[in-house]
Amino acid sequence: MPSRRALLSVSDKTGLVDFTKGLVANGFTILSTGGTARSLREAGLEVTDVSEVTGFPEIMDGRVKTLHPKIHGGLLARRDDDDHLAAMDAQQIGGIDLLAVNLYPFEAQREQTDDFATLVEYIDIGGPAMLRAAAKNHDFVTVVCDPSDYDTVLAELSDDGDVGIETRRRLAGKTFARTSAYDQAIADWMAGDSFGEAMTVPGRRLQELRYGENPHQRAALYAGGPARIGVATAKQIQGKPLSYNNLNDTDAAFELAAEFTDPTIAIIKHANPCGVASADSLAAAWERALAADPVSAFGGIVAANMTIDAATARAITSIFTEVVIAPDADHEARAILAEKPNLRLLVTGAMPDPAAAAVKIKSVAGGFLAQSRDNGAISADDLTIVTSATPDAGQIDDMLFAWRVCKHVKSNAIVFAADRCTVGVGAGQMSRVDSARIAAQKARDTAAYHGWDAPRTIGSVAASDAFFPFADGLAALIEAGVTAVIQPGGSKADDKVIAAANAAGIVMAMTDMRHFNH
Repeated sequence: MPSRRALLSVSDKTGLVDFTKGLVANGFTILSTGGTARSLREAGLEVTDVSEVTGFPEIMDGRVKTLHPKIHGGLLARRDDDDHLAAMDAQQIGGIDLLAVNLYPFEAQREQTDDFATLVEYIDIGGPAMLRAAAKNHDFVTVVCDPSDYDTVLAELSDDGDVGIETRRRLAGKTFARTSAYDQAIADWMAGDSFGEAMTVPGRRLQELRYGENPHQRAALYAGGPARIGVATAKQIQGKPLSYNNLNDTDAAFELAAEFTDPTIAIIKHANPCGVASADSLAAAWERALAADPVSAFGGIVAANMTIDAATARAITSIFTEVVIAPDADHEARAILAEKPNLRLLVTGAMPDPAAAAVKIKSVAGGFLAQSRDNGAISADDLTIVTSATPDAGQIDDMLFAWRVCKHVKSNAIVFAADRCTVGVGAGQMSRVDSARIAAQKARDTAAYHGWDAPRTIGSVAASDAFFPFADGLAALIEAGVTAVIQPGGSKADDKVIAAANAAGIVMAMTDMRHFNH
């Protein structure tokens, strides 16, 4: 077996020793640096220090160790070019056939500190330079930037004696994506602005999906961007693979549930809530959320904002549910949910912070739109009561509840709520009055389903995600029986809308904050 050389220099040492043993078994001699070399020697492996190859010691606290022609020449030399081979011979440069490098953990360190001097030292220079060199020369060099690819490389070496060109090209592409994301993280930090002159969207594929929104569309799930607990970080405990639509709806459900601290259940269909409720227990919240729209809830996505217990799990399994997501589920709950093998259970370990900042991306033809996520929130102290009637404590609580739900409904959005439970939701209409009428109709339909004497919009409150351009939208709410309305205000017709509220004797609170969710 011909002798080949591999250079290993890794921050993340996951699988390092086994990978190196596999390389040695396939005829590689090992070059390494610093802590990587120490780890390999401690495992009983023979390693040559890069400084022995370069004839130059590591200096400046390790800032300079691999930036040398004998390293980069070994990575960049084409093995089918006589001039390159002659230069290698003249300069005594040995070829490097495989490079395994993962970078200083800048992104992880940035999550832990804002200290400038500390973060500067986590900016890797030699690592990206070597990765880019090896990736450019992937016709002759295998480059590995992710420990998850170690097994693939070893398998091809064992089966075929070499890594195939398609795999080398894929790994090279993955490497350039990694260095790009790494540089972008550093650039964003240096700029101090998430909306700088240039932006890249980093991502690491977690799984390829069967298809996108429709069977003729391709799709995949990627992890990337600022760390945030949610769908991309969740552990799937059971159930068949998630679809694109499942993931999109599950994200919407979980972000909605995160708005609340009391035990809360959110049931989602097509990225809109059909039932949301808070209660003294999670099981009670489920029963109330389901009762809000039991027809739409069938085949929905369920999000809980705390650990699911047995009683809640048993209640959830009473109807067909696609996905359940929660911080956790206790042992008994998991066993109950497992009785439905097709139900997907995702656990996240915690809830995301609804107030946290982040950047949201949406593609458009020829580019993409970027905006800060809607982390706006209000409290009772932020409300401006603009009517003669003033709210009691219960109305304020319900208005704030409805407001938090309305933030996660596709605009134009109207939400009726009573006693911390939605009783009618109108979403995504071209006019606000249509959303109001649909929400009221759904409440009437639900009352008929349950055999109630009257819809629960009577005596309820309502939230509107944006102002009323005319009084007709408010009229639809009044007709449905609301006693209080919460809305941003800011319309040219505010005076007329307020006058209509006063004429009806209802409360109106303005937030001075809009929650469009297109």
